[in-house]
Amino acid sequence: MRTTLVSRAEDLDSFDRAFAAWFLRSPSPPPYRGAAPADRPPRLSARTRTDRTGGDGEPGDETTKVGWSLHEVLRRKDFAAMTPEEFAQVSKAIADVAAARPLRRSRRLRPHTHGRRLDLRRLARRSLARGGDPIERTFRRRIAVPRKLVLLCDVSGSMEAYTRALLLFLHAVVGSGRGVEVFAFGTRLIRLTEEFRTRDPEQALAAAANRVVDWASGTRIGTSLRTFNDVWGRRGLTRGAAVVIVSDGWECEDATLVAQEMARLQRAAYAVVWVNPLKGSPEYQPLAAGMRAALPFVDRFVAGHNLASLEELAGLLAGIERRHAA
Repeated sequence: MRTTLVSRAEDLDSFDRAFAAWFLRSPSPPPYRGAAPADRPPRLSARTRTDRTGGDGEPGDETTKVGWSLHEVLRRKDFAAMTPEEFAQVSKAIADVAAARPLRRSRRLRPHTHGRRLDLRRLARRSLARGGDPIERTFRRRIAVPRKLVLLCDVSGSMEAYTRALLLFLHAVVGSGRGVEVFAFGTRLIRLTEEFRTRDPEQALAAAANRVVDWASGTRIGTSLRTFNDVWGRRGLTRGAAVVIVSDGWECEDATLVAQEMARLQRAAYAVVWVNPLKGSPEYQPLAAGMRAALPFVDRFVAGHNLASLEELAGLLAGIERRHAA
């Protein structure tokens, strides 16, 4: 039972007490509440503060330990407020979060042990070894496969504090499998899928920076969406896909074009999710003209300012089951 039920060393004591109390009916000591034993690493990091009122070894020495979880702190910390060291620790967690993908039922029937339809071709092939008698029945069913995912990321100057973290998330999504397309836009739309196919995220970001000529410049959301709908939407890229737009909604031109192109995008897409890092602030209101024009055509409006919000986004994408019901 220890081997199959206990996965962490710090849970061994709890398991032994529960086993002795239930199976052996013997009294067990209460859980140890003191400092962590020297031969076992503590579950939480400890920050120690020493207040001295006398010399070494005098009664005035007092040590206070405050428990804290670095992982939880970084999950909730805004990307724009992180130091380079903290961001390096979060980078791997961002890649792990992006593994979740929206799913759909495949149109083709695949061999499956719990299928309901007979696989006549395999049934006939296996019957040849038994004189033509179909003794071993085989079945097929529709299975869950990843849904197409289209990601459009704003790399304008107003998004500069969050661009690196969000592009790392997009790079990890591209590495999760087939059917993912990535675009960047500022004043124009540029496809970055091929640059993001490399395994090294730093190399992918460097290639993207060389490809995007208007990095950290102005924002033309409406024009970029029109280019996407005219060029890539007509190729069927948006049909049946979950579309994720990452932008703060600041539009340098007329916001009417944003509303027109968002309406076209919503009619073709399976679901439209808008990620705005500014939404992580409690005082945020969608007052920008581009954001107000796009919201009526967005299925879900979420934040993307920290690791916890990206985890929420990944869970949202993985849970899409019906069209425009994100």
